[in-house]
Amino acid sequence: MSLRASLLLPLLLTAPMAWADDTSDPAAMTSPWSGSGGELGFASARGNSTTESFNGRLKLRYSDDDWVHSMDLFGLRSSAEYKQSDDNGATYRKRQTTANRYTGSAGSALQLGEHRQLTATVRYESDDFATYDRQGSFGLGYGTRLIDGERLVLDTQIGPGVRRTHNSETDESRTGLIGRGLFDLKFGITSNTELVNTLLVESGSYNTFAQNDFGVSVAMNSHFALKAGWQARYNSDVAQDKRKTDTLTTMNVVYSFK
Repeated sequence: MSLRASLLLPLLLTAPMAWADDTSDPAAMTSPWSGSGGELGFASARGNSTTESFNGRLKLRYSDDDWVHSMDLFGLRSSAEYKQSDDNGATYRKRQTTANRYTGSAGSALQLGEHRQLTATVRYESDDFATYDRQGSFGLGYGTRLIDGERLVLDTQIGPGVRRTHNSETDESRTGLIGRGLFDLKFGITSNTELVNTLLVESGSYNTFAQNDFGVSVAMNSHFALKAGWQARYNSDVAQDKRKTDTLTTMNVVYSFK
């Protein structure tokens, strides 16, 4: 499957599903913190092999008259322990980190009317196992709602920006202009089941970064839900021994602020 297909397939799959039940909750929109919440996932294996994996996310959204402020923090860390033999034949156990990535973004939007806004966003990422182990960007944009249905909603932000990256292979830092696009889709499957898909693209002269987050959440009550997620990340300019696309599959517990 091509990269373009892997990023856009979740969006296309949701288009025919417009007959599902409505999930709108007017009471939830009365709080200025509507849309805020957190996710947490942990997996551990013991026995012949020992592995541990942790991922967590915190999303905050605050509305203040014509302004909407948001913050998104994400962390992923995995490690594995295995047996290794030395030159004398003795065995010992060694632990190795297999994933260590942290991202953070924050933004503010000035509402120009219903579903129209001017946006300013900053994003930073640290990934010990990527060609670009540090990436930071700042972007300005215009946001609007492309689809405004009872069950299906698609918001977008498009605009210019600037990005600074550090290449772990060459120890080189570069700064350049980028075009930034964000597409955020939400679809209510049933009264307690929601499908979400967020696609972020930052394209510049020496690298195009794209990240697609697809998830299905099932609410257990007004605060807690279970969420299955799939993430695809792409960098067009990587070292020869690195893959351009990474994927991550998660099963998390979600807490929503009300």
